[in-house]
Amino acid sequence: MPNPSPRVVIIGAGIVGANLADELAQLGWTNTLVIEQGPLDIPGGSTSHAPGLVFSSNGSKSMTEFAQYTIEKLTSLKGADGRGSFLPVGGLEIATQEDRLQDLHRRAGWNRSYGVDAEVVDADECLRLFPMLDRDMVLGGLLTPGDGLALAAKGTQLVIERARAAGVEFRDRTVVTDIETAGGKVTAVMAGEDRIPADIVVSCAGFWGPKIGEMVGTSIPLLPLGHQFAWTTEVPSLVGKNEKPAGAQAPILRYQDKDLYYREWGERIGIGSYAHRPMPVDLDTLRSYSPEEITSERMPSSLDFTPDDFAPEWEATKKLLPELAQTQIQRGFNGIFSFTPDGGSLVGQSRQVDGFFVAEAVWVTHGAGIARAVAELIAHGRSETDLSGVDLNRFEDVQTTPEYVSETSQQNFVEIYDVIHPLQPRVSPRDVRSSPFRRQQEELGAFFLETSGWERPHWFEANAALLEAMPPEWAAPERDAWADLFHSPIAAAEAWKTRTSVAMFDMTQLKRFEVTGPGAGVLLHGMTTSSMLRKPGAVSYTLLLDEAGGITSDITVAILDEETYQVGANSNIDFAVISRAAKHQSAADPSKWVTVRETTPGTCCIGLWGPLARDVISKVTEEDFSDEGLKYFRTKPAVLGGVPVTAMRLSYVGELGWEIYTSADLGSRLWDVLWEAGQEFGIIAGGREAFNSMRLEKGFRSFGTDMTSEHEPVQAGLGFAVKASKTDDFIGKAALADRAAAATKKLTCLTLDVPSDVVLGKEPVYVVAGGAGTEPGVASAGGAGGVGDGTGKADGYVTSAAYGYSIGKSIAYAWLPNTLSVGDSVEIEYLGRRLPATVTAEPLFDPEMTRLKG
Repeated sequence: MPNPSPRVVIIGAGIVGANLADELAQLGWTNTLVIEQGPLDIPGGSTSHAPGLVFSSNGSKSMTEFAQYTIEKLTSLKGADGRGSFLPVGGLEIATQEDRLQDLHRRAGWNRSYGVDAEVVDADECLRLFPMLDRDMVLGGLLTPGDGLALAAKGTQLVIERARAAGVEFRDRTVVTDIETAGGKVTAVMAGEDRIPADIVVSCAGFWGPKIGEMVGTSIPLLPLGHQFAWTTEVPSLVGKNEKPAGAQAPILRYQDKDLYYREWGERIGIGSYAHRPMPVDLDTLRSYSPEEITSERMPSSLDFTPDDFAPEWEATKKLLPELAQTQIQRGFNGIFSFTPDGGSLVGQSRQVDGFFVAEAVWVTHGAGIARAVAELIAHGRSETDLSGVDLNRFEDVQTTPEYVSETSQQNFVEIYDVIHPLQPRVSPRDVRSSPFRRQQEELGAFFLETSGWERPHWFEANAALLEAMPPEWAAPERDAWADLFHSPIAAAEAWKTRTSVAMFDMTQLKRFEVTGPGAGVLLHGMTTSSMLRKPGAVSYTLLLDEAGGITSDITVAILDEETYQVGANSNIDFAVISRAAKHQSAADPSKWVTVRETTPGTCCIGLWGPLARDVISKVTEEDFSDEGLKYFRTKPAVLGGVPVTAMRLSYVGELGWEIYTSADLGSRLWDVLWEAGQEFGIIAGGREAFNSMRLEKGFRSFGTDMTSEHEPVQAGLGFAVKASKTDDFIGKAALADRAAAATKKLTCLTLDVPSDVVLGKEPVYVVAGGAGTEPGVASAGGAGGVGDGTGKADGYVTSAAYGYSIGKSIAYAWLPNTLSVGDSVEIEYLGRRLPATVTAEPLFDPEMTRLKG
């Protein structure tokens, strides 16, 4: 009987490709062929030489979950010897500097936020766990007892055996030479003269991924880089302790202050280094081996060791681990790993070609977890774990150019163990993308941070003079040193002027595209939670959901005319999703054709907001901008001071005003027109810090931070965006009621009890027993433990946080049990301390919405 599942061809039989085949088989998809260019037992890619360290600590909830699943799966996979392919020796990250010790408390918080056991231990405990350490050098360490060593090669062979038993075919010593497409969809994989039909092709080719992507016109923005790993000769204290050749009992060790890591390797110590210069690898000149030539010590991904690069790290190693002075470096190599512009993996379906999926730049730590997610994506159309942070389509086009990929990937290699602040911008490349207002912003002393290549003002030094005139109750409290980084008290003055006068905000960086054609309304109507079959001039805040009712984005859609819809999106991912849907609809019904065209580069936007915004705009136009002339969530064309614009009655800061769009060539003129008109009203330019503060005061959500595909609308506080009047079907509608009923957490507004306490996001939150009024430090059963003791299971985690200048309190939103009530007490763990906070009704500012709606 023929296999009913679509034909899947996976390119690459490393830990990702092999696990993907296995995970698909577990879902009933066994009509799968895995192609490997090397021998199956030693493919020759990164899996073959990976040292196998699995550290769960990650600021991303998704990446943490991927690591946890990898541990779970490798533990459960047992060979003929009855043993699993994971050694649960634990993980230990040590600090030799105070800033690193503080960062370990932050990393412990990440772990506890996402359900991973972790504890910051003192130097004596570090020495007990790893006796070779120089006790005098160590200040403390982060212990994650569930971490350990993945036996990647063994685990890969075990999943291959299981997948084969389920009916999956593996073909090694086979080189992919091309991928055929027809009608924008993959149809076959070519291996020389051999044509292999395929409905779905998945590139799991590791650092060869870009070459596979080229075959279908899909950019896979990764850079192969050499990474040094070496073994010592026999270590006296390890003789007879561990199984040979690679057994271990002591925790895997990170010495991040020197960009080094260590693991016991039988009677030796394995040492990995990120401290050396970046070593980019040119795939066109990479030494190749025939499958017969590949061995455990000779493979394409293993380059010659460069001792001079390793010399300083060897000296640092002998200081940290003095016993190693009795040893020498026995062998080393420079192994090839993949790095990307933001350091994340590349996962998902190509925007350009249907049926072509990617799972690249995936480390052993996350290999099985990401394989499961991709299998779910292929089989069910969605992953149980949110993939927005690793989506292949997240990058802008400029970020996929070879120059950008090379520079940023090398910088990520250099910074891999650095203490990175959440707001810390990259040093280079900068000035990649700027709005037409750049000259005016520089004249006002803008302090720029960078995101997606855009330069974005976070505050303006020109507003420092306002601090003296500002009422004292608006002043920003002093912060601790960590929270004070990339912060300015000027943001308080900018919030004050926005709330009491008028301000201009550069909103150009928001992703925009137009959906046009006779089928535009039908397309968006079926994809969103709001009605899109309305008259021109209507604007909707709406959601994109997956089939299970999870939020995949929140967007703003303005109907400019009967066949033209402007979409304000979150990222290139939204553009890819809607473009793909438009292509399918156009092919299915040519009378309902749709085109999707990005407009961000050719347009710009100013947010003109504040109680005096109407006074300013009335000076430069005869158009009616009254409450009746342009109602809340409506749009219309207008002319401001000779500049044609599209004005939308929206405000992300909760004040009267408009998003005002024009073409990029007229942007500078538009700024000057509004700036001059606003002088008599005290107009200012406002930055992102004040903006973020005010959006949290209004309770406005930020996709990817406050909610993801793991959340449904009601518990995310966005039930209003699912229009009850919309009786037509839309993606995810059928699942909403059951999903909401099953939810146990909700996005909860908190205010910190001490005004000077500030958190930054991703911190664990603990519910205090007894609810409101309970003495701080007395935790619930779920969060057992006192203030700052570093123990107990968190009840939730912070998403967004900021100081609310308008209300004089610090604000934090957090996913917490939906049984909590206003007034209940919680504690937020911040850098090892517990900060008391209270569940608070939202929105915190202007709950009647009178300032927005008039």
